[in-house]
Amino acid sequence: MLYKIKDKINVNEYIGGKYGLEREALRVDINGKLSLKKHPKIFGDKISNPYITTDFSESQIELITPPVKTIEELYNFSSTLYDIVALNIGNEYLWPQSMPCNIPEDNEIPIAEFCQCSEKGKKAREYREKLFKKYGGKKQLISGIHFNFSFSEYLIEKLYENIEENISYKEFKNNIYLKVARNYLRYRWLLIYLLGGAAVIHKSYENKCVKKLEKIFDETFGNDEVLSYRNSECGYRNKVELFPCYKSLNDYIKSLKKFIEDGLIENHKELYSQIRLKPKDKEKFFDSLEKEGIDYLEIRSIDINPFDKVGISLEDLKFIQVFILFLLQEDEFSYSNWQEEAFYNQKAIAEHGRKNILLKKNGQAISKDHWAISILNKMQNMNNKLKLGFGNIIEKAIVKVNDPSLTYGSLITEIAKKHGYITTNLNLAKQFKKEAYENRYKLKGYEDLELSTQILIRDAIKRGLNFEIIDRKDNFISLKKENHIEYIKQATKTSKDNYVSVMIMENKIVTKKILKNNNLKVPNGMEINSIEEGINSLNQFINKPIVIKPKSTNFGLGISIFTKGGNSKDLINALEIAFTYDKTVIVEEFIEGKEYRFLVIGEEVVGILHRIPANVLGDGISTITKLVEEKNKNPLRGIGYKTPLEKIKLDSETKLFLKQNNITKEYVPDINEIVYLRENSNISTGGDSIDFTNNIKKEYKEIAIKATKAVNAKICGVDMMIKDIYNEKIEYAIIELNFNPAIHIHCFPYKGIERKIGDKVLDLLEFNENIHC
Repeated sequence: MLYKIKDKINVNEYIGGKYGLEREALRVDINGKLSLKKHPKIFGDKISNPYITTDFSESQIELITPPVKTIEELYNFSSTLYDIVALNIGNEYLWPQSMPCNIPEDNEIPIAEFCQCSEKGKKAREYREKLFKKYGGKKQLISGIHFNFSFSEYLIEKLYENIEENISYKEFKNNIYLKVARNYLRYRWLLIYLLGGAAVIHKSYENKCVKKLEKIFDETFGNDEVLSYRNSECGYRNKVELFPCYKSLNDYIKSLKKFIEDGLIENHKELYSQIRLKPKDKEKFFDSLEKEGIDYLEIRSIDINPFDKVGISLEDLKFIQVFILFLLQEDEFSYSNWQEEAFYNQKAIAEHGRKNILLKKNGQAISKDHWAISILNKMQNMNNKLKLGFGNIIEKAIVKVNDPSLTYGSLITEIAKKHGYITTNLNLAKQFKKEAYENRYKLKGYEDLELSTQILIRDAIKRGLNFEIIDRKDNFISLKKENHIEYIKQATKTSKDNYVSVMIMENKIVTKKILKNNNLKVPNGMEINSIEEGINSLNQFINKPIVIKPKSTNFGLGISIFTKGGNSKDLINALEIAFTYDKTVIVEEFIEGKEYRFLVIGEEVVGILHRIPANVLGDGISTITKLVEEKNKNPLRGIGYKTPLEKIKLDSETKLFLKQNNITKEYVPDINEIVYLRENSNISTGGDSIDFTNNIKKEYKEIAIKATKAVNAKICGVDMMIKDIYNEKIEYAIIELNFNPAIHIHCFPYKGIERKIGDKVLDLLEFNENIHC
């Protein structure tokens, strides 16, 4: 089928389409016991959050990606969801295993609760209560990975152009997905072999399953054959094995309706098939399937990979991609009992897959290893003909077939034999949470955006807001919840601030006049509109502590500070630098003290930072240049506000500042000698940040709020020089207001408490995280 169009389509269109991932995970306490706490409120209303919700239990979180176009996007978004949840569940952990942790008896397992004032909430609760009565609670806690996919329309259209039978496009598309579904059921045993990782269980699981196994460590049970208890008799299955008819879509729908009519299942969701046909409208399941056809397929055989934070590795996701293409390409053979055979093979692999057992193929016995290698060779042949580029991934699967000790089931069993089931998985959970913390400032897949924008998107996901990146280069996004939509640029440019407020803060002369009119202290100074005017005015500033800066600068660009005064030549140099950024330059008095950034959102100071100018610590050997190179290697430092700290630049402003101290960038500082590289302390020029939010008097906070109100702003960065924050006397001067203050410097300071500023912005935009019921 695929070979007929290989000259009409490129590789991206073969593997194009849409992909989605649903991953379940139990919340556990520090001892590996099931958490009995409610679903964290920080994730909002679980029934309306499209990314973070619950499955059966209040303790069973479900992470859901939106549809994405590539496997890499899918993996990255799943990683982001894991990090968000892991870092917002306090001292709990996400269990990295399909089979449950240390669980209580059924009557203590908390069934997921939903808002009972909505019909949707009532039905969700009632459905879970029925499942609990029918199947018990323990099996409901088994967690897995559901992989959703659809082919690109272009691929299906090209295939449709090459058929000879006279059928509609809609019917052809349905037949494509039905063929893949049938072949998936036939060959799913191979995927279970390669991805099965639920090979050990705890004694607290169902007694009848524990009794069948060997004790391999305290409270730990397994054996040397099993790969996936989740896909075995001990897994979560219907009371009676049900085999829908996949001959046509109408036959499939009729068979499901018959199961419901006969009382075998409550509704279509209770059919625990290894693959599901999914419609566009899940709320009108049968009507949507009949009218619009199959929209995508959901694969449900995949165990959580305990060795990957996401629950499935990027490499395994890519294998599934090429496996799906094999299922589409592979011819089918007529055999009446193919579904029963496929089910037998599933159980055999799940329970004994680490041995070279015999499977069934069209009524005949066949060696597992022989059949697996045959399939993988066919996949490799297809990969070569279509030039897909998956050769290495298929080769690794062949190696795993030849050596069962490399399977996830075998690897986790060997570790559990030494450390026990609980300790083994708890150690992995702790490791993943640690990794999440170490990368807490990164939004996987969105690293090209400014860090402040990444933070806002992350917190929007946490609350269940739909987001869209409208312009990546400009860091322009939209956030939406139901009918409420907001457009935001660079995280803090929002609809809440008007245009005039922005213009006021951008113009430092106007800002100073307005603040002064509101009885707020600002430095005295003057405006200069040309180099010539500046040179003519220099005499009054020579050897006096002053600041020379562009009228409309931001991020500390073009600013020169002379704490001890400067000579005529240096002042002219500073004027030239400032005029490269604006046509008007401000010369003002230098205010003694330390600089603090007050971040005001609404009518609240949500963060205060003391910013230390870019500096290096001497080692007695290295030059300033070398010390800067070494300091810039810190992974927290980057370029373009995509990391908590910026790399230090040795630019013309630095050269001028060092000159005032009679040194150059080739100076070698003594051991532990701190050398400051510029006077201004902006993080954007390589400065360090220290959180002071809880250490500064309320009087200064009130001044910052008053300054923000003076320019009628809702989000404002107030830069204030304070002589001594511990002195009873209030001594300050506001040197600048910022209309686009970076929030990442408060979220991830160099030292001190990390502030949740993204949440404050969302509150201001009235995306309330509280559950409305």
